[in-house]
Amino acid sequence: MPTQLSLHDVTKRYADRIVFDGASCAIAADERTAIIGENGSGKSTLLRLLAGRERPDEGRVTVVTTGGLGYLGQDAPLPAYLTVRQAIDDALAELRRIEARLRELEPLLGDSGQRWLAEYGELATVFELRGGYDADARVERTLHALGLAGVDRSRRLGELSGGEQARLHLAAVLSAGSEVLLLDEPTNHLDDDSLSWLEEHLRGRRGSTVLVSHDRVFLDRVAGTLIEVDGDRHTLVRHGDGYAGYLAERAAARRRWAQAHLDWQTEVGRLREAVATTARQVAPGREMKDRNKMAYDRNGGRVQQSVASRVRNAEQRLRRLTERPVPPPPQPLRFTPTLSGGGGNVGVLLDADGVAVDGRLRATRLTLSSGQRLLISGANGAGKSTLLRVLAGELVPDAGRVVRRGRIGYLPQEVEVERPKEPLLAAFGQGRPGRPTEYLDELLSLGLFDRERLGVPVGELSTGQRRRLALARLVSEPADLLLLDEPTNHLSPGLVEELEAALADYPGAVVVVSHDRRLRERWRGEHRVMTSGVLASEPVSVTG
Repeated sequence: MPTQLSLHDVTKRYADRIVFDGASCAIAADERTAIIGENGSGKSTLLRLLAGRERPDEGRVTVVTTGGLGYLGQDAPLPAYLTVRQAIDDALAELRRIEARLRELEPLLGDSGQRWLAEYGELATVFELRGGYDADARVERTLHALGLAGVDRSRRLGELSGGEQARLHLAAVLSAGSEVLLLDEPTNHLDDDSLSWLEEHLRGRRGSTVLVSHDRVFLDRVAGTLIEVDGDRHTLVRHGDGYAGYLAERAAARRRWAQAHLDWQTEVGRLREAVATTARQVAPGREMKDRNKMAYDRNGGRVQQSVASRVRNAEQRLRRLTERPVPPPPQPLRFTPTLSGGGGNVGVLLDADGVAVDGRLRATRLTLSSGQRLLISGANGAGKSTLLRVLAGELVPDAGRVVRRGRIGYLPQEVEVERPKEPLLAAFGQGRPGRPTEYLDELLSLGLFDRERLGVPVGELSTGQRRRLALARLVSEPADLLLLDEPTNHLSPGLVEELEAALADYPGAVVVVSHDRRLRERWRGEHRVMTSGVLASEPVSVTG
């Protein structure tokens, strides 16, 4: 397939912050491509470069399309003064212009209209490619599918809720029928029915689709190709065969790394043995033949020279290998229970009785025992984060009490930076005995940061990098109970998969607040829904 969208050796900076450094990628026509990576790595920047909303500092961005380009950006909302009808009309304006020109040309296509045939043919092809004949019906279908069929077309956008505005913006972009779609987090604010419709729509449409998404179910169902933004190295990595192929490539790369480390260890060991034993392989006291002492000494010297040469060669190879070691791959993430907090020990770890926070959390009773697993879901603003902050002791309730036993590990939804100038390594060891350098090997062993980043001030870290730091601190300390608020937010999909596996293996008690569809599908434990500050007393489902 011909390339339709490409970056060639692109560099992009914001002040002193480098987003891309010589990044390149290519997207073929009719490909469905997902851009993945942690928050702050540059996913939205990449989409804006492809949309022409920003220009690279160096390098070249190429977009080839005759059927138009539609862009849904998180930072480019529709004007609040527009009405719903005007927003839809604006989305269809290009199609309306093409249609009007076709009507103008039709009377001119008689015997003397040869000069107009080429223009008419080109416009008719574009009009059909963009679904111009079906545009009005497509608008109605899209609005209905996104839960906007009943919205008054005369209402101004500023009068709509944030979720309604986001869905209307998505509807407008989809209705335009552009050949190329660039969508930044299109699944935000969609319910399950709307998500299913959007997945089917994108799989069935003609043209290229490039989307940014953190929803692993959506990625799995829609994307044929994934482009990973590496925020640490400021590069782009392409993965084929969809989300499953991306995970398989990660696993294969880890196996190759482990094999390379094993090969390095084996070769180093072999060379060390060679250096230590080669000289001893020459047996002393060889028998002198024909009493020819001169020949005997001369031959012995040659042997010693040969041995010395082999030893020197082995030492040189050994020095080169040790100067460029192949470290072992990081071990999979693991949450560590305390000696008393394993799943086999029955006991109440946390007892919340009638806790309430004015305007956010109604009187709630919750008891958590060793090994218990609870997933809490619900709409934004339902009080989920407030409840977790109360349970963790981060927020004093206006009523009720909380009794805690054992050690609690808490991951908040948003990681605050208290000391922005503190180096990353020092922040990792903050509050722990000893010097920060004593924890260098421990942090590197997690594979969450390269050695080069350990001196970077935490205030300069991206949202995703700060989330990684918080996760590193969490897995490095044993806990009886984990309280995790949207733990998959801001992380790359690959790291999210590791995090889920770590949770599945953890024997202690866990409370997770999450909207992540894949996490909810795989959850093994109790699942309760929270609505308007009230935690349901009965579980939605119990599995496993």
